[in-house]
Amino acid sequence: MTDTIKLKARDYKSAVKPIWCPGCGHFSVFNAITKAMAALAINKDDTVMISGIGCSSRLPAYVDSYGFHGVHGRGLAIAQGLKVARPDLTVLAMGGDGDGFSIGGNHFIHACRRNVNITYIAMDNEVYGMTKGQASPTTPIDWDHSKLTPHGPGVRPFKPAAVALAAGAPWIARGYSGNPNQMAKLIAEAIAFPGFSFLHVLSQCITFCPEQTDWKAIAHEREEPPLVNADDAAKLFLHEDGFQTGLLFSEPRATWPPAVGGTVSNKAAEQLAASFRV
Repeated sequence: MTDTIKLKARDYKSAVKPIWCPGCGHFSVFNAITKAMAALAINKDDTVMISGIGCSSRLPAYVDSYGFHGVHGRGLAIAQGLKVARPDLTVLAMGGDGDGFSIGGNHFIHACRRNVNITYIAMDNEVYGMTKGQASPTTPIDWDHSKLTPHGPGVRPFKPAAVALAAGAPWIARGYSGNPNQMAKLIAEAIAFPGFSFLHVLSQCITFCPEQTDWKAIAHEREEPPLVNADDAAKLFLHEDGFQTGLLFSEPRATWPPAVGGTVSNKAAEQLAASFRV
């Protein structure tokens, strides 16, 4: 946190202007992130945005903080390594449904399991937008609006919240780009949570999925408090419609790496090193 002049959301925006398509939901996610940073009075010099590849992964360039634009699907691996090496930093990882749940799916599962104290924002538009409309892991099974899948992908869509829960994520929420105020609140709560926080954002792509404008009438805020029992959450995530927004599950647990008292002596380190010599 900063003890200097209170910054506003616009103060967290860089001089680089977003180049997303008009109507893209990622604009709202970007604005929500800067609102959350302002609400928490986050020090820009102690904050790092890390992403992979895709439309949403451009976002670190638009925030006036440190950032790292990684390779496809590896944002979470980089973010975890940074946080373990520099636990004093506020680390946010971000990407899309292809980056996070396809090529980066294995990193997503193990990030949930390890519970390193970072925030992951997955902007899900159910399509590979930057590469012109291929079906992604979350594309509906019968989506036939692309020439690349004229009969639909024919594969059951990935359920991000259910997979995150099964892998051990302690904090799971869902937002909608059409409700930026709620999204800013969720991002602030995610950053403040002491552990791995996963925010699944329904972020519409009206260029390749114009039907997603219907999400505004479908998305609905959860009125009940977040679930704290994994069994109850599993029933919810497996049977809900996927358009329920808000904090869905929260069960704090020990983060990784665990706190270890004391230090390793030079003698012990030398003995360990010697055991690896031929």
